[in-house]
Amino acid sequence: MRPGLVRPDAGQRGRNRRVVVGLVWGALFLNVLTFADTQTVVPIPGSLAKLLTQGALPLALLLVVVANRRGVVRPQLFLVLLTLLAVGATAASLYAEFFASATFRAGRMVLFILVLWLLSPFFGRRDLLLLRCHRICLSVILGTVYLGALLSPGLAFAFQGRLSGVIWPIPPTQVAHYAAVLLGTSLLLWMCRVVVGRHAALMVVFSFLPLVAAHTRTALLAVVIGMAVASASLFLGHVRVRRTVAVSVATGALVAVVFASPLTVWLLRGQSAEEANRLTGRTNVWSAVAEIDRPWIEDLFGWGLSNQSFDGLPIDSSWVATYVDQGWFGVGMQGAVLLLLLLTALVHVRGPQRAIALFLVAYCTVASITETGLGAPSAYVLDLAVAAALLMPERREEAS
Repeated sequence: MRPGLVRPDAGQRGRNRRVVVGLVWGALFLNVLTFADTQTVVPIPGSLAKLLTQGALPLALLLVVVANRRGVVRPQLFLVLLTLLAVGATAASLYAEFFASATFRAGRMVLFILVLWLLSPFFGRRDLLLLRCHRICLSVILGTVYLGALLSPGLAFAFQGRLSGVIWPIPPTQVAHYAAVLLGTSLLLWMCRVVVGRHAALMVVFSFLPLVAAHTRTALLAVVIGMAVASASLFLGHVRVRRTVAVSVATGALVAVVFASPLTVWLLRGQSAEEANRLTGRTNVWSAVAEIDRPWIEDLFGWGLSNQSFDGLPIDSSWVATYVDQGWFGVGMQGAVLLLLLLTALVHVRGPQRAIALFLVAYCTVASITETGLGAPSAYVLDLAVAAALLMPERREEAS
């Protein structure tokens, strides 16, 4: 075909492929969607939930083969590190005491990363395709949270007055996570003039309300730090960013002074200062993990992928959970992923891609202290995959 000529079906094929990529991302998101053991508006059997979430992964593989028929992959150090993490987890799981469950989880992790590899030709697109897919998934999930709150507000706020998902059972911490990521990316897209004010305002309100209602301190802190880091990367080149930062700082200082007492009560959530300092009992579990004595090989590579709990209690820290399951090797790979994305963002050209990637990396880093997910397939890994896609050099060719 001569340069400059476009095949008649190229536009339609491109649109179809974008739709398929969106379906792949949706299937990946369904695969990692948290299923809490809580009451819902319509009861969902656990076996059905597992069938839906676990069945979404092979569906994602099938769809990504349709989108990337030639099996093309782009060199991507981020995915190489995730692959090494999966290989280490698989090796440890083969010798785990809970062989069947650990090996099953490791196999799903390998398949998850394989789908990301097959999506790599869609990294670095000028139309921010994966970011758009990610935001659509977040919007749909939050839409179900809103629907549940409208249908059964008592049930939605049954857990200590914090907003939960009751159409699909989603704990408040994850509601806050989804809302925070949607809020931060919406603000940054508006500050970079990628989206118009009316659309941005709608998305900001849509995501801010569940973030506050979920009453999750880690997500609030993470979104503030993430926005500060991202805004700093745009501060010199965008007048709108400078104005927004100035107004936000002034407003935040005023609110902190005027409403200091109510804010303190709200942040404590009825806990004592000692309970808050112990992070709602999380530090007790972390201390117990630090005291375990195990062979050096398990200390280095862990004892296989688990449900990220210790003695029946949730670990609630990506770093501690990764150490338990994948040892110091896993902790090192997890840290390397975050460091790689941060360094790549710092040398990337200034713009919305860099700012949003910095926000996602900063958010996931802060959230990883009291949330699990960076060492196994999760919404946090999808956040980081979006960051990696934004930082990938642009190219015109697409997989076919």
